[in-house]
Amino acid sequence: MTFGDWAGEPGNWVFVVLALVMVGGALRVVTSRNVVHAVLFLVATLAGSAGIFLLLGAEFVAWTVVLVSIGAVVVLFLFGIMITRAPLGYDTALDHERRWPAALIALAVFGLMAWSLLIFFEDRVIDEGVVRSADLGTSIFERYVIPFEVVSFLLLAALIGGIVLARRDPEEETA
Repeated sequence: MTFGDWAGEPGNWVFVVLALVMVGGALRVVTSRNVVHAVLFLVATLAGSAGIFLLLGAEFVAWTVVLVSIGAVVVLFLFGIMITRAPLGYDTALDHERRWPAALIALAVFGLMAWSLLIFFEDRVIDEGVVRSADLGTSIFERYVIPFEVVSFLLLAALIGGIVLARRDPEEETA
């Protein structure tokens, strides 16, 4: 495939725009000094990933990302910030001086993942086709029911932890 063939496909340009939004949002998530702004950039990054799933024809996964990741996790994170009375302004005490070790580790993880994907898939052709939501549901609730329940339990534990952290101690109420 030549670049001209690639550039002739409108879906490729949509992918490039979504990928740039995701990379920019991800960089701003980790470099933002305001927690609320970081969460909003996380929303943009997750919305970009949902858009890429839509491009791949995985509508169920895309809407699951929107409902679970954006709708539940981000809202829970924002409620946690509001309930625990975390500082909402800019925090100058955050250490942004030591970014290079984190960047090197991230690059190493990316390289390891890319290498393992290339080794595993080699030159296999992935069959095109749309996976139906019924097939995905059957797979989740028959074959992967234990991991699904483990994730449900972890989300419940996180919710209970948020409630425990947010409740006031009796000593605080009297003061």
